[in-house]
Amino acid sequence: MANNWAIAIGINQYQFFQPLGCAQADAEALRDYLVTEGGFLPQQCLLMTDTSVPFGDRSTYPSKDNILRLVEDLAAACWQPQDKLWFFFSGYGVNYHGQDYLMPIAGDPERIQETGIDVRSLLQVIQITEVNALVLFDINRAFARQGDNYIGQETIELAQELQISTILSCQPEQFSHESRQLGHGFFTAAVIEALRSGNGNNLTHLESYLSVRTPELCHHYWRPTQNPVTIIASGNSEIIGIPAAKDITKSVPNHRQIQAEEISEDILSTTKAAPKLQSDYLKKYTTWQNNHSNNTEKNAVSPVSPPPLPQLPEVRQSPDHITTAIQPSQEPQTENKPAITKQLLVWGASTILLLGLIAVVVLRNQAGFQTNLDETQQDRGINPNQQRADVKTLPTLTGANPSTFPPTTPKPRQTPTSKVKQENQALLDLAKMSLNKTQASDLSQAIATARKIKPGEPLYEQAQENILIWSRMIFDLAEGRAKRGKYSSAIAAARLLTKDGPLYPKAQAGIKRWQFEAKQFFTNKTLLDAANLLIKNGQASSYNRAIAVANKVPAGEPGFETAKKSIDQWSEKILAIAQQRANRGKFKDAIQTAVLVPEGTAAYDKAQTAIRKWQSKK
Repeated sequence: MANNWAIAIGINQYQFFQPLGCAQADAEALRDYLVTEGGFLPQQCLLMTDTSVPFGDRSTYPSKDNILRLVEDLAAACWQPQDKLWFFFSGYGVNYHGQDYLMPIAGDPERIQETGIDVRSLLQVIQITEVNALVLFDINRAFARQGDNYIGQETIELAQELQISTILSCQPEQFSHESRQLGHGFFTAAVIEALRSGNGNNLTHLESYLSVRTPELCHHYWRPTQNPVTIIASGNSEIIGIPAAKDITKSVPNHRQIQAEEISEDILSTTKAAPKLQSDYLKKYTTWQNNHSNNTEKNAVSPVSPPPLPQLPEVRQSPDHITTAIQPSQEPQTENKPAITKQLLVWGASTILLLGLIAVVVLRNQAGFQTNLDETQQDRGINPNQQRADVKTLPTLTGANPSTFPPTTPKPRQTPTSKVKQENQALLDLAKMSLNKTQASDLSQAIATARKIKPGEPLYEQAQENILIWSRMIFDLAEGRAKRGKYSSAIAAARLLTKDGPLYPKAQAGIKRWQFEAKQFFTNKTLLDAANLLIKNGQASSYNRAIAVANKVPAGEPGFETAKKSIDQWSEKILAIAQQRANRGKFKDAIQTAVLVPEGTAAYDKAQTAIRKWQSKK
């Protein structure tokens, strides 16, 4: 039976960023909903905030180590394929050199790679476990872009590549907003409202609701618009682990219910002054947001309040008026027959000119092609005049030049030299399509293009050869990634090989093997992390205990080489501590320390030699 899991992270009191006001409330509200109304077990619905209680003996303080260790431990020991997982993060996010990072409570904008959480690594851990996941990122952009990249763009691409259902609070070029009056971020408030009102029974419905409701909240609270981005994994539109809503009248916790008619944009048009006030306010808010971002880049930590909302005259409206106001605006259409006639004449002339140019290009290409075909037939001793009636036009390949593939010839018996030529031809065809041989997605695109050539058509044999070669290249890329421990990337590449391809069975076997190795890797990494936590500098016994834990990593499994390297380093540390004590004449203490070097480690033989030497001196 599948289990429901959730991790809700919300960070207010950042050490190097402006404090947030509602991130913690967002995480608490979502977690409370999942437990009280979503049917999630409290012990499987984890909360990580500035003040959250420990999870068993684990701290839930939202530091980088705590977040990553918790995710990796659950992935290794608890999550099973087809389990359901909600992962929610409300806090700051940063893009650095094209990579997206979530910023934990001690995230430092001056040391993003060292202190941030790489979104790619996080999503890869989730993907490898094969859980049915929904990831929600309510990311506040401290500075909206770094270089030429916006925060969120890589996350969208990763979600599509790894096929993980993901919802971002806004477009990459936008800002996420929160309101202390509302008590939540606009995105999270809309998510919880959708779930409780029955508008989130599947991801498609949830996407539709958020696309309308979130901008409405922005308008109502006089903030620039933000539009959520939803990526739905193929075949996974069901809202995971949430039963159909029973009571659609319940409100979002800790803030008053906002009726639909309240947040309609017609409120802003109840007086003539409203549009101008809104425009002026949004300009001031944008200026404040930019200053806020600049201050954050300089590590300013003192909060700066946004400009106050302007006051509108109180206007009472009847429900009928509101209903009318929220209908799509219809402007009277005026006829201008002379203008329309003039436009039709221009369009007609342009169309005739365009068709003429197309005809010239087609006839020119056809003539050139026929000339080349005649020359080829003459080379083969064929009379062009006899064959011309049977000539077929070459099929057009999307994204490729028709000359990419050479004319079809009888397939000769392959020799090593001919095989190399075919591979070189496949690479040349790939280059002509401006595709990269080291990108599995590009190779998959090339295969899809070649498959458009049907049996019996010119170039079919060459296309089939290319498909086989490109498929091998994809599988080789996948194997190479797996050997480097990049299991999720390897699996993603292998999944590009479709059922109708020649290497599909081999790819499926590889995927199963890499999924198993990935689980072994995370289990062993958890052991090694636990060993590292035991170490205290200068304390030989702590290194000995760490070696005992790291020795539990089985030989031959992923992570063993890393564990072996750490064990050898720790044994050298023990011997170094023993040597320091011997240098001070404390030979008895040095011997007792050197004995802690375990057998089979790099320093064992040297430790035994030193012990015999110190025993003679003692």
